[in-house]
Amino acid sequence: MTDTATLPPPTDRAAPKISFVSLGCPKALVDSERIITRLRAEGYELSRSHQGADLVLVNTCGFLDSAKAESLAAIGDALKENGRVIVTGCMGAEPDQIRAAHPSVLAITGPQQYESVLAAVHEAAPPKHDPFLDLVPPQGIKLTPRHYAYLKISEGCNNRCTFCIIPKLRGDLVSRPLGEVMREAEKLVAAGVKELLVVSQDTSAYGIDVKYAESQWRDRSWRTKFLDLAQALGELGVWVRMQYVYPYPHVDEVIPLMAEGKILPYIDIPFQHAHPDVLRRMKRPAHQEKTVERIRRWREICPDLTIRSTFIVGFPGETEKEFEFLLDWLDEVGLDRVGCFKYEPVAGATSNALEGQVPPEVMERRWHRFMKKQAEISARRLKRKVGTRQQVLVDEVGPTVVRARSKGDAPEIDGSVFIHTRRKLAVGELVTVKIDRAGDYDLFASL
Repeated sequence: MTDTATLPPPTDRAAPKISFVSLGCPKALVDSERIITRLRAEGYELSRSHQGADLVLVNTCGFLDSAKAESLAAIGDALKENGRVIVTGCMGAEPDQIRAAHPSVLAITGPQQYESVLAAVHEAAPPKHDPFLDLVPPQGIKLTPRHYAYLKISEGCNNRCTFCIIPKLRGDLVSRPLGEVMREAEKLVAAGVKELLVVSQDTSAYGIDVKYAESQWRDRSWRTKFLDLAQALGELGVWVRMQYVYPYPHVDEVIPLMAEGKILPYIDIPFQHAHPDVLRRMKRPAHQEKTVERIRRWREICPDLTIRSTFIVGFPGETEKEFEFLLDWLDEVGLDRVGCFKYEPVAGATSNALEGQVPPEVMERRWHRFMKKQAEISARRLKRKVGTRQQVLVDEVGPTVVRARSKGDAPEIDGSVFIHTRRKLAVGELVTVKIDRAGDYDLFASL
């Protein structure tokens, strides 16, 4: 469903120009890429600035109140600089809130409503397609650098975590057929992508909704399942990074593929907390009392495994004892890469009704204690790599310093490997370096 206002007549241009703002997580970025690909295929041009564009399209985030505020601010900036704005994305599921702040937006659509977005754009700035000029590459239009790309394997989520409203915004799990995912992955690799980052709301639940239905790829049948997907992607010869993985028992089956070098020895698991009582209040899926033992077993199978996670401090009812349990758990497990968020009462989340809301000042102190503890753990983990040789992927090239990432570093969220060299390297190049020293989060290397 699209919420629309009366549209002023579009400007008369040979090729309508669209300015695009993409906010939120990598899954939303993939949505933006799909919309942009469709628009380019229809002859639209992309503008680097709001001024001079025929309209602005803002893909919003509505997960946290702070994200909603950022989205509303972006819409306001677009209206101020351009005046013709269409809104889509997660916050589009709550059009009244957007209309209350910005009544003059042209149209509002919800997440994943690609056809509604295109219809709104068509009405505001009708396309003028020239089939001889408007050529779209087979892999579509990407908003990431050319050497890596996000590969979204499903929409929605079946979990009902009390702090999260994603199922309300994006619905239940809908998995893409494995063959469809793999054909997209092949096009990306053919276009020069060196790293595929597999994303979804719940990556290891892939295929549950379709009962692991079989799908055709490269003249054979594959199950629409996490393990099969990992095996298939491992045949492409590029870095494959698994993100947003919940620790269901069948995740154990993928660890040997990491040890064999089929996919990267990297797994992103959003544990969110460690204390059983807090996890029960969160209604987190796949929690097991033997998580520590499983992680130890994973590392025995794949010694180079990097484990990343995210946590929430200050969740309603979190006691000092429960928080100290979390710190002790971090020490015991020794996760490599960790992010931490202070609990935020998202409108519509059932956790808001829980007793024992943690005061902001207590939450702030716990967050600093958590980050201090994890910085020590991270430095200790990284120090083990000093003196080793590591393959890295170049992200940015300077006159004497090159910024790259190791197999243990996802873009935007993890650390970097800084290479001091005058040798001319190229963005997207894979090189082997010697690790000379380590900081809390970054590594420093030479060729």
